[in-house]
Amino acid sequence: MIKSKINEMLTRRRSGYSLEQGFYVDPDVFQADLEMIHYRDWLFAIPACELEKPGSYVTHQVGAYGVILVRGSDGQIRVFHNSCRHRGSVLCKSKKGNNPKLVCPYHQWTYELDGSLLWARDMGPEFDPSQHGLKPVHCREVAGLVYICLADEAPDFDVFADQLRPYLEPHDLGNARIAFESTIIEKGNWKLVWENNRECYHCGGNHPALCRSFPEDPSVTGIGEGGVTPPHLQAHFDRCQAAGLPSEFHLSADGQYRVARMPLKEGAKSYTMDGKPAVARWLGRVPFDDAGTLLKFHYPTTWNHFLPDHALVFRVTPISATETEVSTKWLVHKDAVEGRDYDVSRLTEVWMATNDEDRRVVEDNQQGILSPAYAPGPYSPIQESGVAQFSDWYCETLAARLAPAAQAAE
Repeated sequence: MIKSKINEMLTRRRSGYSLEQGFYVDPDVFQADLEMIHYRDWLFAIPACELEKPGSYVTHQVGAYGVILVRGSDGQIRVFHNSCRHRGSVLCKSKKGNNPKLVCPYHQWTYELDGSLLWARDMGPEFDPSQHGLKPVHCREVAGLVYICLADEAPDFDVFADQLRPYLEPHDLGNARIAFESTIIEKGNWKLVWENNRECYHCGGNHPALCRSFPEDPSVTGIGEGGVTPPHLQAHFDRCQAAGLPSEFHLSADGQYRVARMPLKEGAKSYTMDGKPAVARWLGRVPFDDAGTLLKFHYPTTWNHFLPDHALVFRVTPISATETEVSTKWLVHKDAVEGRDYDVSRLTEVWMATNDEDRRVVEDNQQGILSPAYAPGPYSPIQESGVAQFSDWYCETLAARLAPAAQAAE
């Protein structure tokens, strides 16, 4: 019944227009989004530098699944379901921390950092600890970014990693640390968060701080949607690539991710109010300060900005049909000293303001869509090609994954 309803909505969908109301408000559609997309695809979780040393852990919630990301004694990052193998209690309740072992607070079952069960009290002579280790979650790292997959069998990761790695390596994220992080809850559907991100049609009227450094040029904000590279972008790509910085558009065949090194506004070097670099001790090996920003997005969870002086990683996590968590982390060189190499308020003020402005835009969008009078409207082919691309990816992905499920139910 639910799948049939969603398939009918997909069939009615008009390409080049926003989605109908149910896609943004219906709990059944939201559950399908989780099951067909978020529980199947590779999801960005954290920058690897967040797990600074053995025993460092971070917890994360995706729908019904709670997970623990932990760095082992061997330095390897592993991910486990945050559920004790005894009676299912949550193992780690804090957002992050450092422990030499993972100990369940309920009955003190104790696990090594590799997930193996070390100790369980009074379980009798027949009990076999080797059969009760923590359940693993697929985990891969690419150039300092950690991805997870909740599916029993994960889709291929190597093609994405091999294509992305050359773009990211000059930014040396292995030598980064988190200078600041922010988490906000936007009262809007996760797809509205993405649609807002994929265009700058709204920037001039909503983002005065960001527009000091980030161009409203659709050929930049669309990230290659037009299909033809304008001469000013090609000149930028050529200059960067001559310096050893992969820069030209790379677009995945299925539209799930893309990457390109884009110029900022003329004269701007970083996301600051005056356009000057935010950090004196640069993160990475970009040879000049006006290289712009390496823009990367990967549906359904992350968009990123990698600049000569610092980097920003964003993570999108759906909470309900009308709520989404958006986290932002500012990465600087691990040896950069606050107060000497950067001022944290200057580093963060542009995107703190922009995130709050985007929250308001998304929430206003959600409120309008809740009206019975809402009807899908047309995307601007000049300004909103990126939004159309996201909507196409979402609908095509959902339809393809619902089809085998519907056939199996027949």
